[in-house]
Amino acid sequence: MIYRSLADINIYDSPKLDRLATQMAKGRYLQVLEAEPNFLKIQLLEDDYTGLLDRQDFEKLELSDHQSFIDNLPPVLSTQEICDRLPDVVTFIQKAMAIPNEYLWGGTVAPNYDCSGLMQAAFASVGIWIPRDAYQQEEFAKTVRIEEIQVGDLIFFGNPTKATHVGIYIGNGEYIHSSGKEHGHNGIAISELSGLDQVSQWYAKQLRGVGRITTC
Repeated sequence: MIYRSLADINIYDSPKLDRLATQMAKGRYLQVLEAEPNFLKIQLLEDDYTGLLDRQDFEKLELSDHQSFIDNLPPVLSTQEICDRLPDVVTFIQKAMAIPNEYLWGGTVAPNYDCSGLMQAAFASVGIWIPRDAYQQEEFAKTVRIEEIQVGDLIFFGNPTKATHVGIYIGNGEYIHSSGKEHGHNGIAISELSGLDQVSQWYAKQLRGVGRITTC
């Protein structure tokens, strides 16, 4: 069965419903894969992300259908149309940064985001759907040389085998990202690719590369 959300809903990755996997913003669609006494295993249709829905949140859904989901998808955009919308993506993130916030693992709705959740929400706000996690976003984006980086490009960090963090380039060697408390800003803030502060240096050591969103 396919449902549409009437409110923002937490989606979990543990049957104990104590670990956030992601969040389902109001207006998104899901399908139920399996039913258990305390939770439903679901798949979010826009990005195919799976997780567990607390049965108590079922009342925040309305019955829908696949055609309704298709009809409400944003139109496919050309590479140039995507490029034209990148300033609005950056503006969304700058506005999110101006609101008091803190880092939230699994967060994809205001005010608290994780790194990739912030990027997904920002692009979705202008009708561009990108995958949920940093490593998925890296695979989805077109790789560009760091010497060719442009405003709106995504910057990926992590280990030699996988991207675990992402930010968005805003020019002048700076990027915005939502980072954690231990080694980051505990929220949305600006760092520098070659900065001397502790956060910038921490992520500089983990720089993997740059990706540009050219399709959706």
